[in-house]
Amino acid sequence: MRLLLVEDDDHVAAALVAVLTKHGFEVRHARTGNEALDALVPDGRGPYRVVLLDLGLPDRDGFDVCGQIRRRGGIPVIMVTARSDINSRIHGLNLGADDYVVKPYDMGELLARIHAVARRGTAPQPAADQARPAETAAERISRSCGLRLDPAARRALVHDRDVPLTRKEYDLLALLAQSPGVVIRREQIISEVWRSSWEGTSRTLEVHVASLRQKLAVPSLIETVRGVGYRLVIDSDGEQNPPAAPAAG
Repeated sequence: MRLLLVEDDDHVAAALVAVLTKHGFEVRHARTGNEALDALVPDGRGPYRVVLLDLGLPDRDGFDVCGQIRRRGGIPVIMVTARSDINSRIHGLNLGADDYVVKPYDMGELLARIHAVARRGTAPQPAADQARPAETAAERISRSCGLRLDPAARRALVHDRDVPLTRKEYDLLALLAQSPGVVIRREQIISEVWRSSWEGTSRTLEVHVASLRQKLAVPSLIETVRGVGYRLVIDSDGEQNPPAAPAAG
């Protein structure tokens, strides 16, 4: 599998290339955004299956590079960055990133995510859809259940119905929405949303999940994976029916 690694830190890149090569990847390393875009020009060796994109590049913003990659074709993009804030995650996914991994990461998890997005990128499609750009995570969620997030205004809408959320409820929903279908561990949620490792926060998490389910009124949108965490469930085959408006009071 051919992979493009965009990383300006040579030490980080060397370690990644060594591991990825050991696992059967053919890796090209680009140190800048412009070098990465130049690498996408067809060279007769076949397309890249995945792009691993760092956001902190020396010549241009990684978000801009992601947008350029998406406009050039449907190569899956995984952002691999130290930027862990929710708004950066949402912005990256809305630009078309297929996944978002925060440094430091577990190498086994990164490999699993690479294979997952590569499978999605090569899934058979009807001939009429071949020229369409790859669907983003935000688009898949919207198509499936009508949920849209507006990170600038920190608003959530379900089928254009404004859903009033508290700050923590929005952050929790945004974290789950960054990787639909992927189980987010309870410890990770508590760390990123509450900035805490205190076990007592676990009950607070359960309360917030229950509140989100009630406010969103989308059946089975947030699934509990017992003993592990939660995931956002989307219907890949078609759009769910719009939920009934919540009762007053």
